[in-house]
Amino acid sequence: MRASDVMTCNVISVTPDMTVRDAAKVFADNRISGAPVLDDDGRLIGMISEGDLLRRVEIGTDTGKRSSWFDLFSGTRDAIDYIKTHALKVRDVMTADVVTVSPDTPLNEVANILETHRIKRVPVTDARRLAGIVSRANLVQALASIPEEPASDAALSDSDIRAMLMGELAGRNWAFAGRNLVVTDGVVHLWGTFHSIEAVQAVRVAAEGIPGVKRVEDHTEPYPVMPGI
Repeated sequence: MRASDVMTCNVISVTPDMTVRDAAKVFADNRISGAPVLDDDGRLIGMISEGDLLRRVEIGTDTGKRSSWFDLFSGTRDAIDYIKTHALKVRDVMTADVVTVSPDTPLNEVANILETHRIKRVPVTDARRLAGIVSRANLVQALASIPEEPASDAALSDSDIRAMLMGELAGRNWAFAGRNLVVTDGVVHLWGTFHSIEAVQAVRVAAEGIPGVKRVEDHTEPYPVMPGI
């Protein structure tokens, strides 16, 4: 799937000359937490979010703790903070350096961008013009919309199940050695020692994703911890 398959096309936007208070009203009236900023030609020039409106002089939230001791000596940081808390126009508080994707961007790349940049939404642009928005919620909705695969009538043998599971686990440093996986009548048995509970859970998840697996039984033991000297 690509960005164009899940993006919201009917996007509420604001203009750079809109007042901060009007932008806040747009957020409140439409129950949104962010919006693209478009110029008169409809081109994307920034993004504004609730985070940009968090500290404002009007509501007495303009004072906050310094993020580091260096800020105590940074006049530039003080100036930026002042602009953010006192500016009247959207253009002065918006984020101008906006990360964007194209309509053809695969969803795995979109997810990586949202995680890496710690943002909730990313604009979709085509020739600098806004085509839509992909949010974290859109990705969740895409997952929820995937139809369940019908159960296969062809029953896999235990050896086929084990082979598929071993293929899924190949090359993963948390996976169990092959001798610790036994499949009997569609039941996957996990044996041996492990270094973390998460490793066991990951192997269980891999096994449960194999068609024909009835259940997973865990017989593993924690890796012995050497006593301190």
